[in-house]
Amino acid sequence: MKKRYEQALKVEALVQVEDEDIDFSDIPELDGTFFEKARLIAPNERKQQLTIRFDPDIVQWFKAQGKGYQSRMNAVLRAYVDAHRR
Repeated sequence: MKKRYEQALKVEALVQVEDEDIDFSDIPELDGTFFEKARLIAPNERKQQLTIRFDPDIVQWFKAQGKGYQSRMNAVLRAYVDAHRR
């Protein structure tokens, strides 16, 4: 958006912003290359439950992203494993 805000806008305020007032300059345009490399990562329902310890700041960061933080942590680990398997 053209105006920078000190804090994130609430949904009600975002709905009021006109499309032409949105600043997309910091968002890269998605081209064919992006979609060639993109993969759908479907959740695997057969997950193993375990106890694991993470640094507090790591957990806080993922939790701050909202609901589903454990699934996102799993997706990050999955991407790491897949990248190193090749």
